[in-house]
Amino acid sequence: MFQASPQTLGEVVDWGLCVGCGACAYACKQKGVRMVHVENEGFRPVFDTDACSRCSECIDICPGAGLNASLENGHVQKQSEADHEFGPTLEIWEGWATDPEVRLRASSGGILSALSLYCLEQEAYSGVVHAGMDRAKPWMNRNYVSHDRDGILARTGSRYAPSAPCESLSDVGDRPGPYVFIGKPCDVAAVGALRRRDHELDETLGLVLTFFCAGTPSTRGTLELMSELNIEPERVRELHYRGQGWPGRFRAVREDGSETKSLSYQESWGRLTAYRPLRCNLCPDGLGRIADIACGDAWDQFEENGDPGRSLVLVRTERGRRILDAARRLGYVTLRRVGPENVLRAQESLLERRRALFGRLAAFRIMGVPIPSYKGFSLLRSWLTIGPREQARTVLGTLRRILKRRWYRRRPSLPGIASSRPA
Repeated sequence: MFQASPQTLGEVVDWGLCVGCGACAYACKQKGVRMVHVENEGFRPVFDTDACSRCSECIDICPGAGLNASLENGHVQKQSEADHEFGPTLEIWEGWATDPEVRLRASSGGILSALSLYCLEQEAYSGVVHAGMDRAKPWMNRNYVSHDRDGILARTGSRYAPSAPCESLSDVGDRPGPYVFIGKPCDVAAVGALRRRDHELDETLGLVLTFFCAGTPSTRGTLELMSELNIEPERVRELHYRGQGWPGRFRAVREDGSETKSLSYQESWGRLTAYRPLRCNLCPDGLGRIADIACGDAWDQFEENGDPGRSLVLVRTERGRRILDAARRLGYVTLRRVGPENVLRAQESLLERRRALFGRLAAFRIMGVPIPSYKGFSLLRSWLTIGPREQARTVLGTLRRILKRRWYRRRPSLPGIASSRPA
């Protein structure tokens, strides 16, 4: 019988809908779930028993099973067509970290890093839960809880590689006081669901931040890109996807401190997108609706003029508004007011992908393939804006990909580990 959405964690993984956030590993009361790295996909859960893979207790916190856009900021009413496109906001700003070092090292202005520093230095926050470069394997990420400026600066910049930051929520609470959480939109959606079922976690997390996201390429994508540039992984000390300017370059640093051949952001990202897993191509939330604050490149202002970076800042909650205003008044961030039209111009390509999503999901339904349940994202409304020709092209193209890549078949995990599939 056709099943609209996955009902267990095992089904989420087997149908290629897992985002690898790590929320299930954190939430499992029996400690029957742990995260492993799958090179062609990302971090995926391993289930200690078959019963764990069939468990449905954590399905309500799994962003691979579904998202509800109104959970965090449902009290904010949609007031314009732009709100239907990227979600309701309390305020929209353009800005950057006032500290020139933070701004330069970040990918697009350093707002999230500056807010993290503000919370640590002025609000008595205990730490920042986020992902950063794995020093042992610089082409991969690992989770960190940073407690000072050095930790924040070491983890600035985009990391176009898998991460499972929710798994590290078990590390918070060692010190008194609230924590900042920074993750992808799907990660913060999981955090929002976890907070509603875990009162202690809700009190521990003080601020939840996210960044605009067009998908997370698998580690295989980075390794292939390094191979094209003749970069030997075992000789790499650091690997950066962006930063040191806007938007920065994909570059590696050898053990002796010299840089290898690099690629522009446009070239590297263009190649890495081919390695996005299935669920990333079915995402309705690239602009981070379920967070206190979401930030991303202000591409409408980008010119090849040496600008060290600037971001759009979408304030989603009253908590986010208070923190941002206080950080502005104390000089941590520099901001100017902008409107929804700036977001529509700056993130046009990401929004175009979202407008086609209703049709892509329809194609999966036609083939009887389970898909995530999405509520409050105005997908049909956006779909109706793209015209019948583009609608037909989207549905037919998705049907062809489903058949070619055999997404119509459930692929059971081998010993609990997600099977690899082409992106």
